[in-house]
Amino acid sequence: MSSSDLRFNGRVVLVTGAGGGLGREYALAFAARGASVVVNDLGGDRKGDGKSSSAADKVVEEIRAKGGKAVANYNSVEDGDKVVQTALDNFGRIDIVINNAGILRDRSFARISDLDWDLIHRVHLRGSFMVTRAAWPHMKKNSYGRIIMTSSAAGLYGNFGQANYSAAKLGMVGLSNTLAKEGVKYDIHCNTIAPIAASRLTEDVMPPDIFKMLNPEYIAPVVLYLCHESCESNGDVFECGAGWVAQVKLHQSEGAMCMQRTGEFTPENVRDNWEKITDFTNATHPSGGAGGSTAKMIGVLTEFNESNKGGITTRPTAGGIDPTQAVGYKLQPKQFSYTRNDVILYALGVGAATSQPDYLKFLFEMNEDFCSLPSFGVIPAQSGLMGMFTENVPGLQGIDVTRILHGEQYLELFKPLPTSGTLHNEFTIADVLDKGSGALILMDVHSYDENKELVAYNQFSTFVVGSGGFGGKRASDKIKATVKAPKRAPNASMKETTSADQAALYRLSGDYNPLHIDPSFAAMGGFSKPILHGLCSFGFAVRHVLKTYANNDVTKFKAVKVRFVKPVYPGQTIQTDMWQEGNRILFQSKVAETGDVVISGAYVDLHAVSKAGAGEAAEEQQSSGPEVQSDMIFAEIEKRIAEFPDMTKKLKGVFLYNINVKKKLAAQWTIDLKKGASVYRGEPKGGVKPDVTLTVEDEDFIALAMGQLRPETAFFQGKVKIKGNLMLLQRAQQIMTSIQSKL
Repeated sequence: MSSSDLRFNGRVVLVTGAGGGLGREYALAFAARGASVVVNDLGGDRKGDGKSSSAADKVVEEIRAKGGKAVANYNSVEDGDKVVQTALDNFGRIDIVINNAGILRDRSFARISDLDWDLIHRVHLRGSFMVTRAAWPHMKKNSYGRIIMTSSAAGLYGNFGQANYSAAKLGMVGLSNTLAKEGVKYDIHCNTIAPIAASRLTEDVMPPDIFKMLNPEYIAPVVLYLCHESCESNGDVFECGAGWVAQVKLHQSEGAMCMQRTGEFTPENVRDNWEKITDFTNATHPSGGAGGSTAKMIGVLTEFNESNKGGITTRPTAGGIDPTQAVGYKLQPKQFSYTRNDVILYALGVGAATSQPDYLKFLFEMNEDFCSLPSFGVIPAQSGLMGMFTENVPGLQGIDVTRILHGEQYLELFKPLPTSGTLHNEFTIADVLDKGSGALILMDVHSYDENKELVAYNQFSTFVVGSGGFGGKRASDKIKATVKAPKRAPNASMKETTSADQAALYRLSGDYNPLHIDPSFAAMGGFSKPILHGLCSFGFAVRHVLKTYANNDVTKFKAVKVRFVKPVYPGQTIQTDMWQEGNRILFQSKVAETGDVVISGAYVDLHAVSKAGAGEAAEEQQSSGPEVQSDMIFAEIEKRIAEFPDMTKKLKGVFLYNINVKKKLAAQWTIDLKKGASVYRGEPKGGVKPDVTLTVEDEDFIALAMGQLRPETAFFQGKVKIKGNLMLLQRAQQIMTSIQSKL
């Protein structure tokens, strides 16, 4: 074999029904290419009668004689756990499962007995299920697996006298399709083959000359390639035999809408459209699973509703859209509870990364400045968005939810968002506007904390395509207006590339619309692939402004307003251009690769920034500060540190201690080991940046110094906040321990 040949070194393969025919060829081929093989065979005849170990033993001997690794297993595939345990006991893992075991009990449908039916299903379908289920958790743990189901032409197309066999074999295709979807995130692939080969099952069914041509060795290469780590096929079906291989796919006609505009739907309507229903001229291959067909149907219904001026609704419209009834309506309030994990997940979803140290405050709960991104404020509020269309709101009935677009968003914070807690959200329909081509619905959301203090205010502007023309007003003084970007060159610009999985990550913050992850739904919406959430692009843009004009200080954020123009595809680069006008930062976001504007008319309002002089004075006052108990500890450290010259020379670091009293900075001490060994009150001199910054309450520092509180305990209880080089701090602990022994 050449270096480019497909190898299976280190892989463990389980082949059921491997005592002869196809199974034997699979076992020999895998072993020849470096795999360790479990040869499973009950040793019965093709009807499932009898039992013998000789079939499996012969194949094992054949593999070992050629220098390969193999063990035998004689259990029924219904004892899947025992079969898989053989692999674990002998080789420590399981990577590949070939569900090949099978029997035949052919009868015409009228003559099939219960036993004929049950035995076929127990061996083929249930057996494959039992073996695969036993292997599944081990594959998930290893984040790797390849599974082959064995169907047949009888299963795909039917065959006279094989109703039991056909049903079981097609059932295996369905099982494979579902496992392919459930396993893909663990790199577990599942495919199906429908082989035509000479075996114990077919030796007296086929003509002798044809039987010789259909040698099993002409099937094995297909199975081996499908099981190799380089093969990307997943959830596919292949027919193969005598060196011929073909993929089999389901076809779907364009179909026909048989319902009449009056809402009538009768058998005669189906009859009259039958020719179109069965016309495969423009057939497609559904690829999105069950959701793909659902998405197609939704698309057809949407088109039907649009052409029918509102379409057929499933509930009384009560006059359709009526602003006089809708405006001022209060939806059911909702509680939204979240933890610091949700805050961190959101930050990751809008592109915050540990590669940028100043974003650690949004990603690490032990960071002394840990906080929520301001744009997280939209997440608690969006929980009631769909309530406009599901709560039977007066004046907003009969709306087609597939025609809803998120047009604009306004968010205002009245205090920084807590990193965990429960918010009480109140929803009000603020106004309904008639834009001709659609209706614009404004929903105000007020979010209150557990002390009933207002934390955030959101205004969602939702556009419902095709629902205009009801005679309403076109403008409103209640809407938070957008502001056009200046025509001059921007004062600042920032670019960031989204990841291929950005939408998949962002959706975990609560927007599970399949448009953002399922290609079939995206296709029905007219997109080439799933698109990024508008509020994800919004989060990127707000971060850009916060970093550029507020140094990521969330206390400076006041409000943001945006208009969504076009979508972003995951993997594209978002460029935010910014113009400063006092405390208002106007911005516009676009896709850098195409120049398409995705957010327009946008701005962020910031609170007034303190003057530098006042800030410096306050900082100086804090560093000199009043006396604290820790002062005497640092004074003792200053005396003793010169006693450990060998240790201090190796460290060469600067350590800044922020000593708090009741969570307010009371004193700062610096231990500078870069220039000799000096200890002094205040920040590092000469503008030197500390390598490690520790923030701790005065009383906790005393407890640490006196050995009454362990450093590890203090850290994990949040009593000590650490920023900087943790490894350097750990090495410095030796000095502190030595000094502590002398206190």
